[in-house]
Amino acid sequence: MTEHESEQTTERPTEQTTEQTTEPATEQTPVQATPQGTDQQAPQGTEQTAPATAAAGLPDAAIPELVIISGMSGAGRSTAAKCLEDLGWFVVDNLPPALIPTMVELGARSQGNVARIAVVVDVRGRRFFDNLRQSLADLEAKNVTRRIVFLESSDDALVRRFESVRRPHPLQGDGRIVDGIAAERELLRELRGDADLVIDTSSLNVHELRAKMDAQFAGEEEPELRATVMSFGYKYGLPVDADLVVDCRFLPNPHWVPELRPFTGLNEEVSGYVFNQPGAKEFLDRYAELLQLIATGYRREGKRYVTIAVGCTGGKHRSVAMSEKLAARLGAEGVETVVVHRDMGRE
Repeated sequence: MTEHESEQTTERPTEQTTEQTTEPATEQTPVQATPQGTDQQAPQGTEQTAPATAAAGLPDAAIPELVIISGMSGAGRSTAAKCLEDLGWFVVDNLPPALIPTMVELGARSQGNVARIAVVVDVRGRRFFDNLRQSLADLEAKNVTRRIVFLESSDDALVRRFESVRRPHPLQGDGRIVDGIAAERELLRELRGDADLVIDTSSLNVHELRAKMDAQFAGEEEPELRATVMSFGYKYGLPVDADLVVDCRFLPNPHWVPELRPFTGLNEEVSGYVFNQPGAKEFLDRYAELLQLIATGYRREGKRYVTIAVGCTGGKHRSVAMSEKLAARLGAEGVETVVVHRDMGRE
């Protein structure tokens, strides 16, 4: 922290203590006794150096982990934020810096539901950005563990990126893109010096940036992949959000078996009929192996969500049975899986 900020922290208690000497001591007792364990004669300035969660009666363990993402416009802040969001962080974009301590306190009150908070702070906040230095000082005074991730890039790379999206730099005004970049770099100079992690994205693509973020924040565990296995009927159309499509119409249709027609693929008899057909089990085994290969590639490329659509004619028998078995295989391999039967019951 700067010398100027240290002076502010030492001056405030003196001013407030003087003002409080004329007020009844009973007004100070509730504030001082609970967090500090001191009597009512303690200076009120002591209250400012105590953790906000302690003042609220919350244990220090409830204080969420905080990451502040900042850096040059066009350097990949949004990609870094999305990566943390995929890793389970609660992400807030373009939050005014003065509200960061409030956000941390709200997270502490969530009873563990918001354990990790990432805040994107940049020059889009304009005049609000000036409050960042004071907010960082407040967080330090409240014993909040925070890390600053700073994303930067070369001028040439930033110019190419702004020109490719045909958008002006937020600080260029009536000047050129390079003028806005220079102004922003100067504004962020001190923050970059305080950063815990600086990532130069000049030669990185989106997937490589995500890999760097994963390496820093995913821990020892491999980034999690989530899958949705959706059964559907071709006569109702392909799911628009499908990443992979599986066609089960090569298997005999239980619809033409009178005693099975009323039931769905969730029925054991229907499922047994489907998987007793030649090629059904082999297809399941080989496709599950293929998905292992695909899942490894998805993780490597930073993809966290995949929708696998399994289709038959009406979305009632074969696709439902196959979806259930496929989802069970994925779940056994550690993939968080949700099963959706889109068209079951539409006939």
